[in-house]
Amino acid sequence: MARMRPLSEKLGVEIDAELLALAMTHRSYAYEHGGIPHNERLEFLGDSVLGLAVTTMLYRRFPDLDEGALAKRRASVVSTVALAEVARGIGLGEHLRLGRGEEQTGGRDKDSILADATEAVFGAAYLSAGPEEASALVLRLIEPLLENPERYGAAIDPKTSLQELAARLGLGAPSYSVVSRGPDHDRRFTATVEVGDHASTGEGTSKKQAEMAAALTAWHALSARTVGA
Repeated sequence: MARMRPLSEKLGVEIDAELLALAMTHRSYAYEHGGIPHNERLEFLGDSVLGLAVTTMLYRRFPDLDEGALAKRRASVVSTVALAEVARGIGLGEHLRLGRGEEQTGGRDKDSILADATEAVFGAAYLSAGPEEASALVLRLIEPLLENPERYGAAIDPKTSLQELAARLGLGAPSYSVVSRGPDHDRRFTATVEVGDHASTGEGTSKKQAEMAAALTAWHALSARTVGA
């Protein structure tokens, strides 16, 4: 459990090492190690911790916004792609415990696995350090995503946002292709979107989720080009 210490320090909150290790344990690893516990129960708890912390923060920070506008902002930072972005920012992928199959297919950088693990960390923080520390952790990691207002639309509807950006840049309409793998009960989809000379990929448990993940990645990449231009 000592290997969890660097992650706990990076998070800035004291989380019980066993709970943190559980938060990093994907079901594929659990299955290959005799059916030990995995992080899905912590993820279930962490989802509620995340939702309450973000909703309360938005309610207090934006007193003039109606519930529709607040819901859009919340959706932009609690989505799978947003949480995966948070996870990459703190290097969560390197701490994951994955089964061989997920390890070989790039599981450490899959949006869905990273997002689930991030929620599991929030759950572990709640159980270990209490609701106030858990909420503070959520806000430290999430608030930077709110600094760019354009990100709201991109996170909620990345395909439309990408299409609009591509039009502004004169790159033509985005083109998508999707492949799938795995059994019917655990199908995974990988989408590739091509915009001009740029291509991005994304993964998900549905064709739509994979395309949205690819579109958001492409939107970020092309947006960065316009800033650097």
